[in-house]
Amino acid sequence: MTNNETMMSAGISKEELDFIIDAINDFSKEHLTTERLLELDHEDKFPIDEIRQMCGEGLGLHLIFIPEEFEGMGGGAYDSYRVCEAMARIDLGVATGIFATFLGADPIVFGATDEQKKVWLTRIAVEGLLLAYGATEPDAGSDLGSLKTTATPVEEDGKIVGYKLNGSKQWISNGGYADVYTILAKAPNGPTWFVLEKGAEGFSAGKPEDKHGIRLSNTAALSLEDVFVPVENLVGDVEGKGLFQAQLVFGYTRLMVAAFGLGGGWGAIDKAIAYSKERIQKGTPLSEKQGYTHKLIVPHVVKLEASRSYVEETAGRIDNNEDNLNTEGAIAKYMATEAGNEAADASIQAFGGYGYTKEYMVEKHKRDVRITTIYEGTSEIMEMTISRDRWQLHLKSRGQYYHDQALEMENLHLKNANVGADIAALSLHSLADVLEQARIKRLTRNQHVFFRIGELIAYCECAASMARKADLAASGNLHDKADARFDADTYAAMARVFAREAALKVSQDGLRWVLGTGGISTDEVASFTQKLDMTKIYQVQDGLMDDMDIVRNALYQ
Repeated sequence: MTNNETMMSAGISKEELDFIIDAINDFSKEHLTTERLLELDHEDKFPIDEIRQMCGEGLGLHLIFIPEEFEGMGGGAYDSYRVCEAMARIDLGVATGIFATFLGADPIVFGATDEQKKVWLTRIAVEGLLLAYGATEPDAGSDLGSLKTTATPVEEDGKIVGYKLNGSKQWISNGGYADVYTILAKAPNGPTWFVLEKGAEGFSAGKPEDKHGIRLSNTAALSLEDVFVPVENLVGDVEGKGLFQAQLVFGYTRLMVAAFGLGGGWGAIDKAIAYSKERIQKGTPLSEKQGYTHKLIVPHVVKLEASRSYVEETAGRIDNNEDNLNTEGAIAKYMATEAGNEAADASIQAFGGYGYTKEYMVEKHKRDVRITTIYEGTSEIMEMTISRDRWQLHLKSRGQYYHDQALEMENLHLKNANVGADIAALSLHSLADVLEQARIKRLTRNQHVFFRIGELIAYCECAASMARKADLAASGNLHDKADARFDADTYAAMARVFAREAALKVSQDGLRWVLGTGGISTDEVASFTQKLDMTKIYQVQDGLMDDMDIVRNALYQ
C-alpha cells in the first residue's frame, strides 16, 4: 500500500464534501447575510426556518452522519469536522443548532439495536427531524455519573412495558424546538438512554436562556414529570449502559467542537487580515507592520493550524476504526477551542475601536466562540482527561512514553530536517522529564499541577502532529480531504514556530511547577535545568522571526 493510498478517506468522497461546503457557503450568502445574522443576534432569535432548511430538503446536512443503509450519506469524522468548521465560520449559533442533531442522534447511532436504528435513523433522514441531547443537569454539569433524572419501570402483567421519567435537564441545545430528544436517566440498573418525542404528556421546555453568545442557537431547560416512554424506546434494549454509550462518542463529538473552535477563530482572523490590508496608518497598511502582524495575526494562525493538524489526525484515526479516542478528542478540543477563543480576542484588538462594535462581526465571533471552551466538557475537564490518561501511560512505560515519541520525531528529522521535528523532540523529552520528576516527588497530588501537566501534554502532542502534517505536505501525501490552505514551505515554517513555543512552554512551565510545589531542593535546580536541556531549547529559538515572516508573507501573499 502506498502512502497516497493510506491517506484516502472513509465516508463520502472529496468531491461530495467540497460540494456540500460550497452549498453551505452559497446558502449563507442568500439566507444568512451579515445583516441577517446581526439582526438575529440582536433579537436573540433562533432561525428555525433556516435550520430546518439546512437539515431538510434544502441542504440535507443531517444526512452526513447517518449511515447509507438508513437513507443517509454515511459520512465520517473527517467529513463532519470539515462541515462543522464551515458552519462555524458563518455562525456558531446556527452551527450549534445543526450539531445538536448530530449529538442527539449519537446515543442511537452508537447504542441502539439494529431495529431501533432502522426506525429512528431512517425517520431522522427522511423527515429531517431536529434532535436534542438531554444529558446535562442543573447540579451535575458535565458529570454524567451524578445525574438525578430517574426512569421508573411501568409494569403490566409482570412485564415492563415502559418507563416514567422524572427530573430536569439544563443547557440543552435545540431544547425548545427539537422533534426528538435522547434523554439520559437513572434506571434501576443504572444510567440509560431513552428516545422521547416532543409533545409527550408531562414533558416541557423552559424559556430560552439569555446567553452571552451563540444567540442564534436555542438553549433551554427541560422538565420531565411522569413522562411515559414505551419500553421499545430504551436505547439498546438493556438498562445501565448509558455512560458507556456516552463514552463511545466523546472522541467524535469533542472533535466536532474542536472544529467549531477552528471555524470561529478563523472566521475572526480572516476578517482581521482583510481589515489590515485596507487600514492605512502613517502611510502604510497595518499588514506591513511587523508589530501588528507578529502579535495579533501570525501567532494565532500558527496555533489554529497546529490544532487543526491534531484534529485531522484524530478524525483520520476515527475513520480508520481505531478504538476509543477520548483523550485525543480532548486534546483536539482543548487546543482548537482555546486557539479559537484567543484568535477572536486578538481580532478585536486588530480592529482597534471598530472591533469593539457589532458592525464588524469580530466582537460577535468572540462572544460566540467563547462557549466552545465550556460545552461538551470545559477546558479544565479536558486538561484533567488528558493528564489522567497520559499519566497512566507514563507510569506503565516506566517513564519512556514521551521519550519514545521524541525518538519518532528525531527519526522524522533525519528524513526531513525542515519541519521542526528536532525541536518537537526536545519538547517531548522535556515533557517526559517533567512527568518523571512529578512522579518521584508525587507532585500530582496538587490538582492544579495535574491540570497544568495536561496543558503541556496537549502542546507537545500538537507540535509533533504539526511536524507530521508539514512532512506530508512536503511529500504530497496529505489526506485527500485535508484543509490545504497553505503550501508545504508555509506549513514547515508553522511547524517550526509552534515546536519552539511548545519546547519553551514545557521547559519553563514544567520547571515552574516543579519549583512551585517545593518538589525540588535548591541544589537540584541546576541539574534538573540541565536535564531539561533548557540551553538547547533557548538556542533553537534562533530563526523564529524569519519563520514568522514566512507565515506573514503567506497570509498576505
